[in-house]
Amino acid sequence: MKELFNNIIDYNLIENYSFEKLKQSLILPIRLDGVYLNIFSCNDSQVENLDTKYLIKNFYLKKEFILFFLDDIENRIRLYNLSILCIKKSEINSKYIEEFINKILFKAITLRSSDIHIESLENSIVIRYRIDGILKLFYIFKKSFITVISSYLKMISNLDITQNRLPLDSSFSYYIEKVKYDFRISTMPTIYGESIVLRVLHSNKVKKDLKTLGFSSDMFSKVEKILRLNQGLVLISGPTGSGKSTTLYSIIQMLNTQHKKIITIEDPVEYKIPQVQQVNIQDEIGLSFDKVLKNILRQDPDIILIGEIRDSYSLQIALQASLTGHIVFASIHANNSIETVFRLIDLKADKYLLSSTLKYIISQRLILNLCKYCKGKGCSRCNFTFYSGRSCIAEVLNIDNNISSMILKGSALNEINEYLKQINFKTMLDDGILKVEENITTLDEVYKVL
Repeated sequence: MKELFNNIIDYNLIENYSFEKLKQSLILPIRLDGVYLNIFSCNDSQVENLDTKYLIKNFYLKKEFILFFLDDIENRIRLYNLSILCIKKSEINSKYIEEFINKILFKAITLRSSDIHIESLENSIVIRYRIDGILKLFYIFKKSFITVISSYLKMISNLDITQNRLPLDSSFSYYIEKVKYDFRISTMPTIYGESIVLRVLHSNKVKKDLKTLGFSSDMFSKVEKILRLNQGLVLISGPTGSGKSTTLYSIIQMLNTQHKKIITIEDPVEYKIPQVQQVNIQDEIGLSFDKVLKNILRQDPDIILIGEIRDSYSLQIALQASLTGHIVFASIHANNSIETVFRLIDLKADKYLLSSTLKYIISQRLILNLCKYCKGKGCSRCNFTFYSGRSCIAEVLNIDNNISSMILKGSALNEINEYLKQINFKTMLDDGILKVEENITTLDEVYKVL
């Protein structure tokens, strides 16, 4: 099987064919050089239809078939019409670039995409969408088109349109069908040209509360207990892309009342929460992470959110704040709850402070849900991936008196694990298997993320 991005599509070629016949036959002509007609096909394609007068005018040409997977062909054919409309208008007159960008952004919103990747390759550019954590290729255009796209996106982001040799980042807002969406843009020079990534921020507002994050009922009941804390440190752990930030935002949103002063330290602020005092780190003007942490307690907060425990200093401030009557929430990179404890010790945490202040650790991953429309068979609604949407599998470790004592005396990992077995601690794997039994996901998906 070949890779789709190795083939540049001639979007004018479709005018020579019956599009309905192409869809029925699972055949996609992509390039015509006067002698050869290059055609996308798969094992299920009805290639004999190429010899009918309803399908192709130039049936005397030599045909060269390029084999792909069925879902790639179906997805490419479904998006073919949109690609034609976009690229033909964009190449004819640059004033249509706004309409083109609007279509690209609108597609991201309708697909629930978190990121749009516009990438320069050796002979082409590709546009990929990250949907439910997985990148999916949607469009392939001529290499020269990157200049038009880049210039327009930089213009609406107030960036220097002539600068393409250094990384740039900014943000912009865009109205799609009268709804405002915010996007964060990052550009990066590569050996073949610019790579542009747009993060979809969905109007900069938190859309999810804890009840919609996909926690199982057992895990959700444990998380609810966290909301009743008066002081202490609560950590959300997991690798990049495991949903830590979303969980943190959702917890803060639940705690956000007129009786609480909440301050967050973020790099950067992605979602705005009414009434919450959110600090956006800006190292270029001296508003550093360390400087904000040093002064945050003078703001008389009740609740503090630290975007990430990144070093010994940020951990020390978090422990001191949680010891003096504050609730501190933070994220940290670690594989599971117990490893989180030892990660804190590696960061030179004072064992007395840690045992006194650490209250809960939530470790989590995001798993793909089986598509509810096709039940995992593959359809247009799930882009033939069998999955649609994501849920959270988690473990919630309550730092009880026994675990606190073990931390204080420096117990080994196996000693803490033995205690967790005695109290029947439910791990992320246990939570994942429960979701398999409930037909929410598959065992392969659980093992993949864990």
